[in-house]
Amino acid sequence: MASGIFAILDDIAALMDDVAVMSKVAAKKTAGILGDDLAVNAEKASGFVSSREIPVLWAITKGSLLNKLIILPIAFLLSAFLPVAITIILLLGGLYLGFEGAEKIYHFFVPHHQSKKEELKEAKTEEEILAVEKERVKSAIVTDFILSVEIVIIALGTVVQEEITTQILVVSIIALIATVGVYGIVALIIRMDEAGYYLIKKSEGEKSFKKKLGEILVAALPKVIKSLSVIGTIALILVAGGIFVHNVEYIHHLIPEAIPSILGEFIVGLIAGFACLLVVKLFMKIKKSF
Repeated sequence: MASGIFAILDDIAALMDDVAVMSKVAAKKTAGILGDDLAVNAEKASGFVSSREIPVLWAITKGSLLNKLIILPIAFLLSAFLPVAITIILLLGGLYLGFEGAEKIYHFFVPHHQSKKEELKEAKTEEEILAVEKERVKSAIVTDFILSVEIVIIALGTVVQEEITTQILVVSIIALIATVGVYGIVALIIRMDEAGYYLIKKSEGEKSFKKKLGEILVAALPKVIKSLSVIGTIALILVAGGIFVHNVEYIHHLIPEAIPSILGEFIVGLIAGFACLLVVKLFMKIKKSF
């Protein structure tokens, strides 16, 4: 009896060791997309008044966790029984991400209807503010869903030859890191100014280290958010391009070897994004004419 228990414990320890090793490998392969996820979501979670930042971020985080709960079982089933469906889903997600990135670039150069941040600033009543918040949270969760699919599929690809138990544990760990890690860092970023004001308040003199550090944090937040907005847009296009380059053999071979892979993925994502934007604009124009 005792020997049987020790044998089970030994099997569990071996499984956990395999999971730890494979999780490290999967984490390395998904590091780039996790960075993109951070940039995109930090930009989407910013722009709210201080008292609403954490509630909004928590709403997005809950949506992200729900996304993972939906994606994980479907990914395991499709990987086992209909692997081609995963590629199709990835390509559709790539089109959406490319469109969103292209739309941001288009709105930067072409006069357009007020942005979500401008709407948030102009909202006066509590109902208007909550309506804009709800729309932005929904947009962030949709983007998170697509990025989560990419993260889960990449992680699954690293353990596809392993036993199903190892696959489930490794991919679930990566999915959890993708939510807790990314949104934890986002929370730290958007609360930089609060930390700065706290340090200034607790400083003992005009030239104290706490006061200088606090002033740096307060002054840096708008620059960080603005930078993340640009980085987030580039990330959307890179992820979209990467999906097409790595999943469509024809597109992969179209890119000259002399061009760096990251530049090739950006060009592909940009072309796909603006093609989608053109189709959407034409559709909206036709719809409006009717």
